[in-house]
Amino acid sequence: MVDDRQRHRGERRTRPASGNWSGPGRARPAQPQSGPRRDAQADRAPQDGPPIPPGVEAKQLAPDVRRELSTLDRATADAVARHLVAAGELLDEDPEAALRHARAARARSSRIATIREAVGIAAYHCGDWSQALAEFRAARRMGSKSALLPLIADCERGLGRPERAIELARGPEAAELSGDDADELRIVAAGARADLGQLEQALTVLSTPQLDPSRTGSTAARLFYAYADTLLALDRTDDALQWFLRSAAADVDGVTDAEDRVSELG
Repeated sequence: MVDDRQRHRGERRTRPASGNWSGPGRARPAQPQSGPRRDAQADRAPQDGPPIPPGVEAKQLAPDVRRELSTLDRATADAVARHLVAAGELLDEDPEAALRHARAARARSSRIATIREAVGIAAYHCGDWSQALAEFRAARRMGSKSALLPLIADCERGLGRPERAIELARGPEAAELSGDDADELRIVAAGARADLGQLEQALTVLSTPQLDPSRTGSTAARLFYAYADTLLALDRTDDALQWFLRSAAADVDGVTDAEDRVSELG
């Protein structure tokens, strides 16, 4: 499922609205495999999910996430951890494969928030807003400590319910967000306004509080990009160009195509 949200947020690929999530996103890069795995044959069994990529080990999962798996027996925890690591490694290049690994982890234990969140993230990357929304809600019920509201609101947008996204952005939970999490929700809420043709309101959402052009980082880059894109939709081309330039300057991780937009407008 594809819509215009990726363009509005300036991303080269679909990403979670918030980088603060547990699960595969925290997995360290795969290290060379040091020896044969005892359960390699089990990994290849169809009923156990997709094969684990070479070099993926349970210890690559972040310690806090591994602790959440401590209620599982050792073999199950090891399999779940490696599927989560694999999902994280594949998320950008092959989100469908990442989703298969996340589902394999869920098949072994569906009552751990981190696992449900991982499935939600992978489904989100695949554009499966309905499944992502269900998984994020399940993760919250299970006590997830991640700021999932921006993701949930963005899923509502993807499902064609921008009014619901706006409602969530106005709620008491939204008021508790701060920093990048609050900015991610601003981007989603502005996108929902744009979905409804309310461009001036979208601009107000993005500029309240006032934007700080000296900021850097992925969230700042996307925030500036969304502001520039909205200005452009309002035929304020010169202003849009300035904010695309600021987005490009803030984009130290290369998550947007702001430089391309500058070239287009220049």
